[in-house]
Amino acid sequence: MLLLLLRDDLGIGGVAREVALYEHWYGKFAAGTFPPGDATWQYPPGAGLVIMSPAPSPGSPTSRPSSPSPSSPTRSSPSRSPAPTAPASPRRMDLGLRPAAPPPPPLARYDVQTTALAVLALLALTARRTAAHQLGGALAGIGATVKVWPALALLGTPRGRTTREAWTAAAVTAVALLATLAFFFSESLGFLRQQGNRGIQIESLGGTALALARSAGIWPGTVEFRYGALEYVGPYVSTLGHLSLLLTAAALCWLVLWRVRAHRWTPATPYDTAFAAVLLFTVTSRVISPQYVIWLLGLAAVCLTSRETVMRPVALLLLPAAALSALAYPVLYFDVIDGTPTGLAVMVLRNGLLLAATLLAARRLWTSTVAAAPEE
Repeated sequence: MLLLLLRDDLGIGGVAREVALYEHWYGKFAAGTFPPGDATWQYPPGAGLVIMSPAPSPGSPTSRPSSPSPSSPTRSSPSRSPAPTAPASPRRMDLGLRPAAPPPPPLARYDVQTTALAVLALLALTARRTAAHQLGGALAGIGATVKVWPALALLGTPRGRTTREAWTAAAVTAVALLATLAFFFSESLGFLRQQGNRGIQIESLGGTALALARSAGIWPGTVEFRYGALEYVGPYVSTLGHLSLLLTAAALCWLVLWRVRAHRWTPATPYDTAFAAVLLFTVTSRVISPQYVIWLLGLAAVCLTSRETVMRPVALLLLPAAALSALAYPVLYFDVIDGTPTGLAVMVLRNGLLLAATLLAARRLWTSTVAAAPEE
């Protein structure tokens, strides 16, 4: 990340352009609205709080005005491009926020902050005090309003009082936060329209299958910039997208079955469950952006804090997958886009490691909690 900040011309790069997009969104929040009709805004309302976090106090002067909106993506930069703006709802108040320049997170995303919420939630949930369970639930609830997946931190809570306390705190916190944002900002649920139209991103497992088919000359599709990402367009893409959604639903069903059947809990079970669940939802997704690996690294690190974790081999598989992800984007991204032998090799290896890690994680979670003999 430090190298990218020093050399913004490495590979496809574009960190500075991404920060300009954050500033563009920031200006919308300052006017009291989530980005209206913007195909690149695909995040739950809580994400707006993260992007607004660099704000000075309301009404105070700033040292830097908002940057202009970034231009449409070109061959040298696939950065997200905001859609034409619409006026804020007249019934909304101007919050007095002055646009400021947010510091660029890794790859100009806010996934470190989101992962921190999930990590802190898991650590709190495994404490012995009721207040800690409620805090863990509240943090998971906040994380769910920011990027949904931190809610999976609650899946492995022990049955009984801990689950009731944590899940109730998460629900109350999430509902209260969403209601507050809906009151102060218009278009708070507009992201749902953009998410529903997403296709197959070139870095997903489905994208890798299409890239291999295109390389073999049996699929005639192309790559286009759509909904803030590079996606495949052509025959069978819609079918593959629906298959991905079905696989995600199947993963959820498996996790529910695991929850019902599991009878052995250790202090590491909440960590292991969250890690396995996020892996399942990652590999079945239509999108596997580079920042997804940040989620997995954070959860793997939490697992490794416990001697009783069963996810050590899975965490080891994640290390080369993370290295290949950093190589694929931004350094070799042109090769990934064009489907060159180098680009194909990197993506096949990276996604193969993620798939292997997911299957191993699911197997080890099941055998350690369901297939293992119950404790006396």
